[in-house]
Amino acid sequence: MSPKARRTIARAALRVLGVLNRKKARGAPPPGTGTVRILLLHAYGMGGTIRTTLNLAAHLARTRDVEIISLTRTAEEPFFEIPPGVRVTFLDDRTVPQGPVARRLSRMRSRLVPEQEKAYLNMSLRTDLLLVRRLRSLRGGVLIGTRPAFNLIMALFTPPGVLTIGQEHTTFDAHAPELQAAIRRRYGRLDVFTTLTEADLKAYRKALRQKPPGRLLCVPNAVAELAGDVSRLDEKVVVGIGRVAHAKGFDRLVNAWKTVAAAHPGWRLHIYGGGTEEREQRLRDRIDKAGLTGVVTLMGSTREPGIMLSKASIHAVASRYEGFGMTILEAMSKGVPVVSFDCPHGPREIITDGHDGLLVRSDKAAALGRALCRLIEDEDLRRTLGANALRSADRYTMASIGPRWEALLDGLAGPSSDAETEDGPAGHNEP
Repeated sequence: MSPKARRTIARAALRVLGVLNRKKARGAPPPGTGTVRILLLHAYGMGGTIRTTLNLAAHLARTRDVEIISLTRTAEEPFFEIPPGVRVTFLDDRTVPQGPVARRLSRMRSRLVPEQEKAYLNMSLRTDLLLVRRLRSLRGGVLIGTRPAFNLIMALFTPPGVLTIGQEHTTFDAHAPELQAAIRRRYGRLDVFTTLTEADLKAYRKALRQKPPGRLLCVPNAVAELAGDVSRLDEKVVVGIGRVAHAKGFDRLVNAWKTVAAAHPGWRLHIYGGGTEEREQRLRDRIDKAGLTGVVTLMGSTREPGIMLSKASIHAVASRYEGFGMTILEAMSKGVPVVSFDCPHGPREIITDGHDGLLVRSDKAAALGRALCRLIEDEDLRRTLGANALRSADRYTMASIGPRWEALLDGLAGPSSDAETEDGPAGHNEP
C-alpha cells in the first residue's frame, strides 16, 4: 500500500472516530477527578518512572480511586511493592500462553507508535488494539500517560468525559525529530501536560506554541521515604545508580574512576542498576581494560536504594542527559552529596553547586574524576554538602509535591467540547 493510500485511510478513520466521539459526548458524564488511571509500560518492571509512578499512586489513593494500567506483564511478581489501595491491571500478560491469533498480532509491528519511541520494540499491533479497546471503554475520571507513546495514543483515542494528563519523564530534546514532530501535532489535544524541570517546560512551550494543551506546567517528581539511616559519610565508597544504558554514562564514570583510583586506591566505586546482557558485558570489559577489576563493581539492581545509599559517602552522576534525576534526590535524602556532570536538564535544578553538591561543567571524564577527588580529600566539605543536601531534599518530599498534584486534579474539571483539530477528532474535554 502506498503512503498516500495509508494517509487517506487514516484520515477516513479519524473522521469516523470524530463522529463516534460526538455521539459519545452526548452521554458522557460530567468531568470528574475521583478516579485516576495511570498508564505504564510494565508496572512489574524496574526503573525510575515506575518507582515515581507508584509513589504518586500511593499518595493519590488516599483520597481517590487509583488504577495503574500496565500495557505489558513480563514478570510474575513486581520488582517494587505495589502500594496499598492501588489496583494494577494488565493488557498484554506475557507470562501466560497466548492463542494463535494473539501470537500473530504480537509479531506485527505497532501502527500507532512511532518507531523512534524507545518503547517501540515492546509494542505491536496486538498492544495497539488492546490499548485502544481499553481507552474507548473508559467513562469519566482522569487518565495519565507516562511516555510519548501513551500520550500520543491518548490524544487520539481517549473518549469524551475523560480528562487527560500527559507526562514527560525524560526531555523533549532527547526525542528523535520524527517523534518531536508527532508531539507537536498531537499534544495540543491533551488537557494538561507536565514536565519535570523548568528547563524542559521552556523547551515544550517553544515546541507547542502553535498548538498548546489546555495547561502546560512543571511538576517535579517526589522522592519516596527510603529505608536506611542517614549516611555517616565515613565509608570509602562512591555509588553510581541507574540503568546500564548509554544515557547514564557509566562508561564515562569508569573512565573518571581511573583518576580517582590513581590518587585514592583505597576507595571503591559500586554501580547499581541493570541492563541488557550486552551492555553489562561491555561495561565489565571496560572496567577490566582500565585495570579497575575489584575496584569498580557492578552490583546489579537493588530494591532498597536507601540502605545502599546509607553506606555510601558520595553519589556520582555521569549521565549524558537526565529527565530529572531521581537518584540525585534519593542520595540527598540520605545526606549523601552528589557530584554530577551539568547535563541537561535535571541536575542543575536540583543541585546548588558548592552548597549541597558539585556540578561539573566540563563533559570530560577527568573533570568528573577531579571533582570526586575533591570531596574524597576534603572531609569537612563532604559533610557540609551532605548536611545541606539533606535539607534540600525536603523540597521534594511527597508532603511538598503531593499538594501540587491535588490542586491540579481539583482544578482540572471543565466544560466539555467535541471540537476537532487538523490532526483528528478531539477525544477529550477541552478546558
